[in-house]
Amino acid sequence: MSGHPQRVARCARGSPVELTGDVGGRSIDVMARVGWQTRHRGLILAAAVVAPLLASTLMSTLQNNLKNTDADLVLVLLVVAAASTGIRLAGVLAALSSAVWFDFFLTAPYLAFAIIDRADIETTVLLVLVGVAVSEIAYWGRTQQAEASRHEGFLAGVIEAAGVVAAGDSPTATLVDHVERQIVEILNLDDCVFRSTISSDLPVLQSNGTVARHGKTFDVDRFGLPTVTQVQLLAQSGGTIRGEFLLTAATHIARPSLEARRVAVTLADQVAAAIATSKPKEASM
Repeated sequence: MSGHPQRVARCARGSPVELTGDVGGRSIDVMARVGWQTRHRGLILAAAVVAPLLASTLMSTLQNNLKNTDADLVLVLLVVAAASTGIRLAGVLAALSSAVWFDFFLTAPYLAFAIIDRADIETTVLLVLVGVAVSEIAYWGRTQQAEASRHEGFLAGVIEAAGVVAAGDSPTATLVDHVERQIVEILNLDDCVFRSTISSDLPVLQSNGTVARHGKTFDVDRFGLPTVTQVQLLAQSGGTIRGEFLLTAATHIARPSLEARRVAVTLADQVAAAIATSKPKEASM
């Protein structure tokens, strides 16, 4: 590869990823919310259990002025609040806690885990069922939102890389650095290295998104990317290999979706296209 010196670049996991415009902003906002929920998961679960207890205790002191139907609505509201955190278990725990303390404080015989009235039994069962249903709906909504955010992030990365290639006025190294960061985030990697030389005898992330070695396909969805060896992602343009990205996921099990793997292939090919178009310019200098 005359005229294009060998280059080795590294991108460690956790490096900032540049996203363009509103798309990147929305993706970062969603990731920030998910990060907060993950860091405070224990606190959220504890609150989901304790809040119905405190509310039921308070409402038991107002029994003369409060109907059970009103108490049910208050407890359902707490379940909805727990479910809205996006943690499925929080909604379920809030529903179960609400049912238990509704029975203990707000149904006869009071201050006992027993229900005599049939209407109260039905109300308790419905409280659990409604709570679980709301939790599942909220969890599904959060999942769809996260999926949409990931799709936007993928698209933003491809568009930005394509823009750099189309502009043709940025150094190839700039695009390589950007794509390395994108691939690390998209595939949930520890490290990503671009080289202009080609390795051998490594698992290969192929153009269709599958990972294979010596004709054997890895079940990435089930077992994740290989952790004991790097994975090779070739950067190709016009049928010519321009280099490779070496993907490392050694400290954890990374299970990127098939779509994410295909996006990584597209980004690698953008780098190959940039290298291909930069060669005539270098040769003419």
